[in-house]
Amino acid sequence: PLVLSIAVATLVLNYFFAHNALGENIGFGESMLRAIAVLVISCPCAMGLATPAAIAVGLGRGARNGVLFKNAKSLETFKDIKQVVFDKTGTLTTGHFSVAQFKILDGTSEADFKSLVYALEKYSNHPIAKCISLEWKTNTAINWAKIEEVKGMGIKATDKEGNQYWAGSFKTLVDQNYKEDSHNIYVQKNNQLLGWIDVEDEIRPDAKLVIETLHQQGVHTILLSGDRQSKCDKIGKALGIQEIIGEQSPADKLTQLDNFVKKYPTAMVGDGINDAPALAKATIGISLSNASHIAIQTAQVILMNQGLKNLPMALGLGKRTYETIKENLIWAFSYNIIAIPVAALGLLGTWGPTYGALIMGLSDVVLALNSLRLFKKKLV
Repeated sequence: PLVLSIAVATLVLNYFFAHNALGENIGFGESMLRAIAVLVISCPCAMGLATPAAIAVGLGRGARNGVLFKNAKSLETFKDIKQVVFDKTGTLTTGHFSVAQFKILDGTSEADFKSLVYALEKYSNHPIAKCISLEWKTNTAINWAKIEEVKGMGIKATDKEGNQYWAGSFKTLVDQNYKEDSHNIYVQKNNQLLGWIDVEDEIRPDAKLVIETLHQQGVHTILLSGDRQSKCDKIGKALGIQEIIGEQSPADKLTQLDNFVKKYPTAMVGDGINDAPALAKATIGISLSNASHIAIQTAQVILMNQGLKNLPMALGLGKRTYETIKENLIWAFSYNIIAIPVAALGLLGTWGPTYGALIMGLSDVVLALNSLRLFKKKLV
């Protein structure tokens, strides 16, 4: 509306008040050319290209470096992120577990114990369960009457005789008089503890550098996991994470994320089924390419090739893309602010519309070149 008003004013004012070098009225034709030049120059191509051109280049550079953004909004939102929440298992650690030790407490034979645990854990998608079922795979089958995976707890099953079994965390123990709470899996039959299993996992080699880089960027880091607090403390302190929260069920994680998001824009990095609700709740959900299907579907950003190391780059890319958008808009506004008065005053002559079209095209080229600079900007 403002530009149309300027064009009408240009036509009227030039027709009634403007004169040529001989002091003659310039006439309707010349006034109309000046008004048309104003409209051509102010054609919103530059302003319309300012944001999508930068976004397109940002998405392209992210894809080249193994960071897939599902939409442009997630790339733009990265500029606001103040804290990043990490899951532990499979995110900060490799997720490649091995059985470190186990202990049988009720006299069950080792073969029967392993067979029972395998029959339970093979129904779980948790990395720890996959590790155990892979190492202890047997041909002995147990036909369960009912079996289910309880999120944040473990696997619960009932056999045809009505016996109930658990293979899960310390939370599943009914007999809380058992004080050793540091083991990964507790196996029970009818609420009687049969034994426990410990597994080993290693920290991702690039995790510490990622955490340090985030701190340098002024990003607060949080470890949020369902694992025992002692294990979370060990991993978190080794990596230098600023806030460590363990022993959280999926519902607890969701509540924690809700509180985090209310305070600051928050990104969540996770890879498991249990992380999906939290990924959806976060300002930006980030998943790894080898994560569970539901985690990948829920997240807005995917780090390819187990590329946790690309997380700081993704954050930097969001900020640089926003800076490029601002530069483009400043150029587009500046171009219009300068060129419109030039056209309105008739300084472009009778070829005003032609020159206006040329200048408009040049403005689009400048925006495109400035956006392409995003491919070379330093991100971290």
